[in-house]
Amino acid sequence: MSESVTILGIETSCDETAAAILRRNKNGDVEILAETVHSQIDEHAPYGGVVPEIAARAHADITDTVVVRTLEESGLDLASLDGIAATSGPGLIGGVMVGMMTGKALALAAGKPFIPINHLEGHALSPRLAEACSFPYLLLLVSGGHCQFLEVTGLGAYRRLGSTIDDAAGEAFDKLAKTLGIGFPGGPAVERLAKHGDPHRFDLPRPLMNRPGLDLSFAGLKTAAARVVEHEALDEQGRADLCASFQLTVTDCLAGKTERALAEFKSRHDGETRLVVAGGVAANQTIRAALDRVAQADGAHLIAPPLRHCTDNAAMIALAGAERLVAGLVDANGLSFAARPRWPLDEASAQSHPAYGGGKKGAKA
Repeated sequence: MSESVTILGIETSCDETAAAILRRNKNGDVEILAETVHSQIDEHAPYGGVVPEIAARAHADITDTVVVRTLEESGLDLASLDGIAATSGPGLIGGVMVGMMTGKALALAAGKPFIPINHLEGHALSPRLAEACSFPYLLLLVSGGHCQFLEVTGLGAYRRLGSTIDDAAGEAFDKLAKTLGIGFPGGPAVERLAKHGDPHRFDLPRPLMNRPGLDLSFAGLKTAAARVVEHEALDEQGRADLCASFQLTVTDCLAGKTERALAEFKSRHDGETRLVVAGGVAANQTIRAALDRVAQADGAHLIAPPLRHCTDNAAMIALAGAERLVAGLVDANGLSFAARPRWPLDEASAQSHPAYGGGKKGAKA
């Protein structure tokens, strides 16, 4: 397909109910015609984290309204669309099913193709919402549920280079915020407090930094921070110092492993090296600045999505749907696709060498 395409994207994998209408023009330029994000922060804040059952019910209550609002803002109707894309995994399965079934119903009613999208592919392509980012590139996907290095050589072509063997970086931020009682979501709360802290007050562990390879680990760091809270009477300044020390430690781990990942990537690819960072943790300014320094020192170009598109959003899902439709990578049986709580980008590596876990639902990472 060489014509421009207009896609409705729906995202409900965690605690954001989002819809967006995006047009991908013939030359590959992207235009977001309308975008709506409904946050569930107030519903989950009393619990210090996302409660799956509450998230699913909230998605069920608001998704249709969010879609209607987005259509009205764009000035389009369903007949004007070329397809409908929805996150169909991975994520909290109750929420995923709400968005996916909404997308399927709309596609069936309008006679449009339904495009099931891997939420992680949405993040992987999200920098292309704002600027050109040609293949291949090195991707650091760092969020609340995922933390991994991937070699991206084309649409649907992802090779895992390294992954967390336990917790994701964003999860560790959230757990620290909950332990300190400083608010939800945890990542932004820790970042705000860290601005007023001494990042060198607490010497926290940097797991796997001295081990070869690109795997990461944040469980030990999370536990060490919790022990500081348990054994020291932290005042306001102490909490700020711990947040700053924690943030610096995560930054050092990500930056150090990124240096190695760039070296591995450049050994296989000539020409300009693009380092893409995506996911909610990519919104952290300290981490983003450190990765930019690593990229510049290595002669690479750092590409990151706009801050509003680092966290979960439907524009990236619509973009992934548009790219797949243009490339002809759309299954005619999309309406029969089953929601997937786990859906690795590099499925071959996940099955043959899972970073951790397994179980009936497939490899966790």
